Amino acid sequence: MRNVCDDFPVLQREVSGRPLIYLDSGATSQKPKQVIEAVARFYRETNANVHRGLYQLAVEATELYEEARGRVAAFIGAHPEETIFTRGTTEALNLLAYSLGEIRVGPGDEILVTVMEHHANLVPWQVLSQRKGAILRAVGITSEGELDLEDFRRKLTSRTRIVAVTHVSNVLGTVNPIPEIAEMAHGVGAVVVVDAAQSVPHMEVKVRELGCDFLAFSGHKMLGPMGIGVLWGRREHLEEMPPFLTGGEMIREVWIDRATWNDLPYKFEAGTPPVAQAVGLGAAVDYLQGLGMEEVRRHEERLVAEALEGLLARDYVEVYGPRDPGKRGGVLAFNLRGVHPHDVATLLDQEGIAIRAGHHCAQPLHRLLGVPASCRVSFYVYNTREEIEAFLSALDRVWEALGK
Repeated sequence: MRNVCDDFPVLQREVSGRPLIYLDSGATSQKPKQVIEAVARFYRETNANVHRGLYQLAVEATELYEEARGRVAAFIGAHPEETIFTRGTTEALNLLAYSLGEIRVGPGDEILVTVMEHHANLVPWQVLSQRKGAILRAVGITSEGELDLEDFRRKLTSRTRIVAVTHVSNVLGTVNPIPEIAEMAHGVGAVVVVDAAQSVPHMEVKVRELGCDFLAFSGHKMLGPMGIGVLWGRREHLEEMPPFLTGGEMIREVWIDRATWNDLPYKFEAGTPPVAQAVGLGAAVDYLQGLGMEEVRRHEERLVAEALEGLLARDYVEVYGPRDPGKRGGVLAFNLRGVHPHDVATLLDQEGIAIRAGHHCAQPLHRLLGVPASCRVSFYVYNTREEIEAFLSALDRVWEALGK
C-alpha cells in the first residue's frame, strides 16, 4: 500500500516532543484531508436541512445526503432503502434491541450473545431481556481466543429469537465465522445481528455474503466523522419493526390521536439527520475504495503479523487472542507481567506513542481472561512497519523502567 500519512493532518503533529505514532484506531480513526474538506465544503457551500425544503440549497443538500447513502450502501453490497443512518453503532444496536425486541421477544424466549461482545452489543440485550422476561445466554471462547462453536451449538435452541455477535472482537481481534453462525441461527428461526464496527473499516464486508439479518457500524472508525453510523437490515424485518424514535422525517401523516410512518429508510431517521457527517462518510468510503479493501486488509495483516511476532518474542508480555494473524483483525491486546496497563500507556505516551489501556468496554471478557484491564494497539491504513518497530523498542524501555 502507498504511504498515505501525508493525507492525515493530525499525523504531522508532535506529542511530547516526538512524532505522533497513533495506535488506537480501534477506538477512533484519524481523518484524511479529503474527508475534512468534504465536511467543511458542505457547511461552506450547501448547509441546509434535507428533504423538506424546495429551494435550491435544500435540494442540493438532500442530493448530497442521499448520494452519500448510496455510496455507503454500495460499499457493503446493500440497497439504499435498507441502509439507515444513525449516530453510531451503539445507537443502531439500541434501535434493534428496542424495535426488533418488541416484535421478536417475549417471556421465556432466549437471546444469544458471546462473552467477547462490546458493551454496546451486550447491555441493550440485557435491558431487553429484563423488560420482556427473556433469558440471555452467552457463548464462550476457546483457549486460543476463538468463538467456541460447540458451545454455540449447545446454547442455540428452538427458543432462541436473536443471536447478537461481533464480527471482529475489539479486544481479541478474533474474526468470527458469521456465515456459519448465521446458517445455524436461521436453522432454528433466529435472526442474526452483527456488530461490524471493527470489520467494515478494515476488510471487504458484503451483507448478503455474511448471511446476517442486521449489521451495524460507525463512521468514525472508518476515516469518517464522529456522530454518524449505519444500520443495515433486511427489508422484510425493517418493514415489520416499529420505529425507535418519532418525529420529523419518519412521519407520513399525523392527526391529533394517531400517525402513520414514512417509507424505509426514513421510518428510522427521526429529526434532523447528520447531513454533514453523512457527506463526510461518503468521502471516507471513496477514500477506502480508492485504496482497495483487499489491500487494506493485507496491509493490516502484515502489521499485525510483525507486531504479534515481536510481542510473543518478549517473555514479559502476555498476548490475548489468536496467534494466527490471518484469524485476526487489526487489534492486539496484551499486558506486561506485573505492570498496570495505565502505566504502560502513560510511558508510551511520553514517547509520542498513543495506545489504549483499560477494559475496552468488554468487562465480562476481561473477567474471563482473569485481568481487570489490558493494553491494546490497533492499526489502520496510515500505520507503518517502522512504527511497529518503534513501538516494540519503546515497550522494552517501559519494561526496563517498570518491570519486576
